[in-house]
Amino acid sequence: MSATSLPPSGWTPYMSDPVLYNTLTRKKEPLSDQSVGIYVCGVTPYDTTHLGHAFTYTAFDVLIRYLRFLGRDVTDIDDDILLRARSREMHWKELGDREYAKFMADMQHLNNLPPECEPRATEHIPEIIRLIDGLLAKGCAYASDGNVYFDVKNYPNFGKLCGLSYVAQLEVANERGNFPADPLKRDPLDFVLWQAKKDGEPSWPSRWAEGRPGWHIECSAMSMKYLGESFAIHGGGGDLVFPHHEAEIAQSECLTGKPFVRHWMHTGMLYCGEHKMSKSLGNMVFLADLLPVCPPDAIRLYLLGHHYREPWNHDRRELAAARTLARKFSHTLNGGGEEASDEEIGRCGSGVLAALADDLETPKAIEELRRLANSAEPEARRVGRTLGKRVLGLTFDTSGM
Repeated sequence: MSATSLPPSGWTPYMSDPVLYNTLTRKKEPLSDQSVGIYVCGVTPYDTTHLGHAFTYTAFDVLIRYLRFLGRDVTDIDDDILLRARSREMHWKELGDREYAKFMADMQHLNNLPPECEPRATEHIPEIIRLIDGLLAKGCAYASDGNVYFDVKNYPNFGKLCGLSYVAQLEVANERGNFPADPLKRDPLDFVLWQAKKDGEPSWPSRWAEGRPGWHIECSAMSMKYLGESFAIHGGGGDLVFPHHEAEIAQSECLTGKPFVRHWMHTGMLYCGEHKMSKSLGNMVFLADLLPVCPPDAIRLYLLGHHYREPWNHDRRELAAARTLARKFSHTLNGGGEEASDEEIGRCGSGVLAALADDLETPKAIEELRRLANSAEPEARRVGRTLGKRVLGLTFDTSGM
């Protein structure tokens, strides 16, 4: 998509760099890049799409819309990861294709923009193998009986993203699929880059053994292929900070000697009661169940009514309130006519854009949109309609209201 024209000079929310919280530095930092590469880790393509998925991708959708509105050149990438479908008695690719198609349809119904690139790990095996070869050549990895592991002790900064001690890292990693007692590993925390073939799993040839890549190396290979060895923003759910994103940093920076990502952005977890919404607990609320009974704008306002970094609890009363607000917006801001001009946005829309410039404060932006919708001035409502559509991704569709 082409970037919008730059707005008039002298208007602070347009001209100032937005600030975004960086998980790595644990503080808000300005995003000054005119050309912004964004990589967002994709869903595991089975049992999609629950509200937690929708929360993450809608937050990044608003970020992308907002940056393009500012005139930034944004390239956004969303990855699809390898899966195992043994329990479904289906071929892994058949299940992955089916569920990913459902996920993309859900995102389209929610009015999220499609990413410019949707790479799949299974289509990037040569790039993955090249990265593993490079790590072996640098002495950052080792081969053991057909498997290849990353040597975490070779990277002294391992843990800089999560800020956890070695003991805490090991505890979290073990909860998320690490096998500390693997006799082929030198250190319990070493993670797999290539794993030898097991019965019933997809596999590809390599010089170590027929097998498949580890999870972490997939994202490094795909992101660097399309965005370069260093890029602006890498995002995903907060549960990916460790070990996934920590491992990405270690293997990528060991290979290139360059900073991998400048801004790390992570969304808060969505809970149902006391527990995080997850497949393993079976407490998910699926978007496919909500869309037939709740308009997309209402779901979008419900999600954006929570700041992207904050954990929150699914609440049907909040969803009902968002539906009421969506109905109000559809009646007060819907309509034809031209978009608001840059000058009109400068006069009336600074509150919305200032909120988004401050670490994507979507709840404040929605309140500012409510203020514009309540205005008796046609100019203010026109600005509200323009910003609501272009930046917050609302449709103001009255059907189903």
